[in-house]
Amino acid sequence: MFTGSLVAIVTPFRQGKVDERALAELIEWQIAKGTNGIVPCGTTGESATLSHSEHNRVIELTVEVVHRRVPVIAGTGSNSTEEAVALTKHAKQAGADGALLITPYYNKPTQEGLYRHYKAVAEAVDLPLVLYNIPGRTGVNMLPSTIARLSSLKTVVGVKEGSGSVQQASDIVQMCGDRLTVLAGDDSLTLPMMAVGGKGVITVTANLMPTEMAGLVKAFTDGNIEKARRIHFALSPLFAALFFETNPIPVKEALGLMGKIDPELRLPLCPMARDPREKLIHVLKDAALI
Repeated sequence: MFTGSLVAIVTPFRQGKVDERALAELIEWQIAKGTNGIVPCGTTGESATLSHSEHNRVIELTVEVVHRRVPVIAGTGSNSTEEAVALTKHAKQAGADGALLITPYYNKPTQEGLYRHYKAVAEAVDLPLVLYNIPGRTGVNMLPSTIARLSSLKTVVGVKEGSGSVQQASDIVQMCGDRLTVLAGDDSLTLPMMAVGGKGVITVTANLMPTEMAGLVKAFTDGNIEKARRIHFALSPLFAALFFETNPIPVKEALGLMGKIDPELRLPLCPMARDPREKLIHVLKDAALI
């Protein structure tokens, strides 16, 4: 259902508030440049420091601006199942095409707890759900067997697999087959994960180079492996640079340098240190972005 290059879009701030004009302009630019879908209120969108009203407004604005031109997959995850249900209900009411739900963080549920968490959301809201596994941030790895179990639920349609393991992605594809779409959760693993059956990526890099990320996925899908490989290698320095510090610090700094947003962050995130910032600038210049 959701395939291609789906941008995990940043949330621009200005003077402590969501910069709605800048966000709308980013969305329009993404669509014009060929991005296949918009994912607001994810990790890259700083969902952890958005108030509930801000979170809801960002999703509403995204749906309004996109106007059904590409899918909108709203980040609605939480470490509280009740809160995840409430956020997902709002996303459906706002007109989102799907929801992205991160595994509950900090409380480190068991595999059974993960299954029950997602099952509760699926039963409460009739909306396509994309699971989001990123153990480096949440402290829990959702195993392929649990993902396979969840894939039997009607509304669970995909997984953003961010464990960093191509083997785990391979296992998910093998266990779930056509019941579940696997999307890369690491830009640098987009090509390897597609090689084992993935259908695209939820990407940070597309915030800066939407055409190229969409082109990488399309080239592989079209069977032009050599072109996909060339794009992968061309983007590799940027894949690394966007994680010189914690995401989304570098990508917001980059967008600021490109003149697209004010690179304002919310504590506990803070501006880049001098040395990694200088290295980022070098990569951006090499990519002709600044």
